[in-house]
Amino acid sequence: MTGELTALPDMQASRLEIHHRENPVPPPSPKGLVFGHTFVQFFLSFPWSLIDGWGTPKIVPYGPLSLEPSCTVLHYAQTVFEGMKAYRDATGKVTLFRPELNMKRMNRSAARIALPTFDPDAGLELIKKLVSLDKHWIPQEAGHSLYIRPTLIGTQRAIGVGPPNEALFFVICSPVGPYYPNGFKPIALHGTTEYIRAAPGGTGAFKLGVNYAPGIMPQQKAAKNGYVQNLWLHGPEHHLTEVGTMNMFIVFKKSDGSLELVTPPLDGMILPGITRDSVLSLARDHASGKHPLSGLTQNINVVERSVSMKEVQEASKNGTLVELFGAGTAAVISPVDRIGYLGEDVHIPVEEDGMGPVSRPIWKELVGRQIGSIQSDWSVEVK
Repeated sequence: MTGELTALPDMQASRLEIHHRENPVPPPSPKGLVFGHTFVQFFLSFPWSLIDGWGTPKIVPYGPLSLEPSCTVLHYAQTVFEGMKAYRDATGKVTLFRPELNMKRMNRSAARIALPTFDPDAGLELIKKLVSLDKHWIPQEAGHSLYIRPTLIGTQRAIGVGPPNEALFFVICSPVGPYYPNGFKPIALHGTTEYIRAAPGGTGAFKLGVNYAPGIMPQQKAAKNGYVQNLWLHGPEHHLTEVGTMNMFIVFKKSDGSLELVTPPLDGMILPGITRDSVLSLARDHASGKHPLSGLTQNINVVERSVSMKEVQEASKNGTLVELFGAGTAAVISPVDRIGYLGEDVHIPVEEDGMGPVSRPIWKELVGRQIGSIQSDWSVEVK
């Protein structure tokens, strides 16, 4: 013993152990897949401890986890997760969409609740190994993909609020069909004034399990009143923040005839979504002329600023509200046709196909890059 501090082992993809099944499970028919209900035959799991650092990563047959009832995740919601997708084209090529951003965000989320961080490159390499092992489970039909859920939980076997001395990183995968199997269907939102999703200085900007459960009851109340999701508002001026579990975009028509694509700024309450970033990047590259998008007007400005319900109401009444849509991993783009607010419905234009003049060309480009029909460095191949 020298008294010198030594670095604990980080994630190491080279240490991966794969435990094969004696009786492989065939993939299900893509018909009738329900989002998040069917899981591939393997999952990735590896432990962390304060004494030993990251342990040996293992890919094992999908099955139950063994946790003691005193584990901190069960009492204090010490859990972070990500949502990613893998795609398989007609040639069998498998790709992930901007996965390095998920690993970066997961580390930010873990640090926010004192969970261990990890080497993002090693984490991504291990996820690739898992996806490759079950790549035949990825449906090749149009609109289908493999939803990937990396999760990190605190597993200290003691009751008490504090940084855990043990944790578990695991990844499960689920084959999924298109979010809108019969075409886009605009949704109705309840402009929620009695509950909030996040507040300044809180955890809204991080992908934590604790951020999601409190939204379930307000969503149930919204559904009883005929609305699909909550539009989360904040502050006395009722600024728009997020749509359900998605980031949000609004399009206004300006007095000079130009369009303004607006999304709330990353002020500590808004989750920095990968789809959000992708929409902004595509729109800005189009506006600058760097990468024009077919069907999208060149006369468009892209802005990150606060928007109040008063501004949305006035724009709806005077005809300058063009469209409003959510953006996230599951749905990609989710159009909105009305917002219930203080006892009245604010109506939002949608076109015949359920989309709008800005969301449609952005969605086409985004999906094309995701599935590989449009070449892009956002697409990362899984060998």
